[in-house]
Amino acid sequence: MSQLKVLIKRLDPSVPLPHYAKGGDAGADLVTTKDFTLAPGERALIPTGISIALPNGYVALVHPRSGLAIKHGVTLVNTPGTIDAGYRGEIACILINHDSKESVSFKKGDRIAQLVIQQVERAQFIQVEELPGSGRGNDGFGSTGVA
Repeated sequence: MSQLKVLIKRLDPSVPLPHYAKGGDAGADLVTTKDFTLAPGERALIPTGISIALPNGYVALVHPRSGLAIKHGVTLVNTPGTIDAGYRGEIACILINHDSKESVSFKKGDRIAQLVIQQVERAQFIQVEELPGSGRGNDGFGSTGVA
């Protein structure tokens, strides 16, 4: 399997670079650069201490960690977060605590999200008077009858 070279700048030398926990993982772990606590329903912008330079034609998507979601109700507000190829600022994660009763505390270096790198296609949008037909047509939410 080939590996895409992604340039990375470490803004906080005390935290690890993103890394894949296991072979075959799609997401590389991102960590927090600070200690913090999220109260029930609270959201916060949390820095990761890195910035990257992606080649044109690629995007980095910031995904929630499933373990944080199931154990603590913590996820990302805008999921996935989009890091465009031209962005050079610090990657930060907008975390939210969906638990209705318990606060959740994090320590510097804790894993808070995962970064997935993907190739993207740019679209050429062509205005038409009518769209071609399809088997689904205009059927939308709930159209399959499955709740």
